[in-house]
Amino acid sequence: MNAKAYFYLSITTLFWGGNSVAGKMAVGHVSPMMLTTLRWLVAITVILALMTPQIRRDWDKIRRHWLQLIAYGAIGFTLFNAFLYSAVKYTSAINAVILQAGIPMLIFIFNFALFRMKASLAQVVGFTVTLTGVLLTAAHGDVASLMRLRFNFGDVLMILACIVYAAYTVALRWKPNMHWQSFIAAPAFGALLSAIPLLGWEVASGSALAPDATGWAIILYAAIFPSLMSQVLYVRGVEMIGANRAGLFINAIPVFGTLLSVLLVGEAFQPFHLVALALVLGGIAIAERGRPKPSK
Repeated sequence: MNAKAYFYLSITTLFWGGNSVAGKMAVGHVSPMMLTTLRWLVAITVILALMTPQIRRDWDKIRRHWLQLIAYGAIGFTLFNAFLYSAVKYTSAINAVILQAGIPMLIFIFNFALFRMKASLAQVVGFTVTLTGVLLTAAHGDVASLMRLRFNFGDVLMILACIVYAAYTVALRWKPNMHWQSFIAAPAFGALLSAIPLLGWEVASGSALAPDATGWAIILYAAIFPSLMSQVLYVRGVEMIGANRAGLFINAIPVFGTLLSVLLVGEAFQPFHLVALALVLGGIAIAERGRPKPSK
């Protein structure tokens, strides 16, 4: 089971690393809220084409839990991506993916604060090392700037995105017992509903940008891979090994995202990025090796 969960979560983070890069590539081709709304419109179209029979079978469960399912979509899908796509207008794609390494630490904090889920000393050390890498990235390699708390506005938006997704992950413990197709379909509909007001605000502010050919390619990628496949695999991974351990795999996003940023966006790989990546990967290794053993 662990091997299968590791595979699911690795593929998930590969697609999510690409999502941050896609958001950066979208600048000038489609506006953030337009991208967020259209990706879920495309995703819903695919869902209805492929999953309608299962949705009908689970309709009673969906109707009983509709508010909770809509909230999952609005928070975990729409709000996270709205912050992400807005953030990459002001910060680099590399910074966006490395900052997401803070999500596992936030999951641990939320689980401890709400449910008193304890961690081993090694996990605490691992989370601390990961946080150091995250802060180094947010400071753009200038450690002294941490004392002045002058973050790039895009970095602040990414930190908000991380908080949102950590809360969504912890909330998955209350996920209704239903087929994965139905569970993805209902929150996806909630994501579309919650994205429409954001698009309306963007249009009213005069900052909306309709997609060109490149924009549509990015929308299709975001709809199929990060929106559908990654969400399915992530939920399954959380079910199999728990939120704390599954959340640690989010640390792989910087690895995939940084490589994709250099290859596809042409961003410069700075020395502080290498140090931050080493800290992030070292943190996940320490935390996973020292995770609490299940009681016999």
